[in-house]
Amino acid sequence: MSAELVAPLVVLALIDSTSFGTLLIPLWLLLTPGRLRPGRILVFLATVAVFYLVVGVALLGGALAFLDQVGEGLDSPAARMVQLVVGVVLLVLGLTIEPLTKAGKEKRAARRAARQAERGPGRVERWRARAGSGEGPVRGLVGLALTATTVELGSMLPYLGAIGLLSTSGVSVGAGVVVLAGYCLVMIAPALVLLALRVVLHERVSPSLARLEDWLSRNSREALAWVLFFLGLYLTGGAVQALGIG
Repeated sequence: MSAELVAPLVVLALIDSTSFGTLLIPLWLLLTPGRLRPGRILVFLATVAVFYLVVGVALLGGALAFLDQVGEGLDSPAARMVQLVVGVVLLVLGLTIEPLTKAGKEKRAARRAARQAERGPGRVERWRARAGSGEGPVRGLVGLALTATTVELGSMLPYLGAIGLLSTSGVSVGAGVVVLAGYCLVMIAPALVLLALRVVLHERVSPSLARLEDWLSRNSREALAWVLFFLGLYLTGGAVQALGIG
């Protein structure tokens, strides 16, 4: 594969690595009081990676079959104009979905705090409680991983973008599976690094992990904004090049 394809895939995988299931829940597991059990966290991360890989292979196979049927139509000027419009829309969403000013972020945080005070614990608080609920059987962690990744299916934009890149790059299904496996490894790599630091440094790294967990809990929408922006930039650039604009 060319560097032009590998680079955006790595970027998308790293963005995916900051999601709810790939980093936030592992952080909660790392910060759970009591003796650290690395094997349990490895089971969780392996379940997340395998789930993503299975879903990705299914989607890639469907995308390649679809492109075999309508590939020529997707190269038409009309299709490229649609791609251009979609790319511009994603760019705009990426720039506007998250308040860019400090005042805007503080206002949103105040609204979120007010809603939580009215409704009680939100989804994040419920998931945090479930992740740190005790020393249950390993199958409980597997269930937690599968539930979290299933919930995330509707917002797995980086992964969908990666599958879209692969499906239009001309790779075979076999090569695509290998690339997706590498993508999933990169996706869980930050959590593995944090686990290694926690094993080596013990409680000394806990304050830093807690600050990272707090930042991710408060800024999850920023990752979505970056995903939309990069996907929009890629689609817009490809359409502009294909249409010969500029």
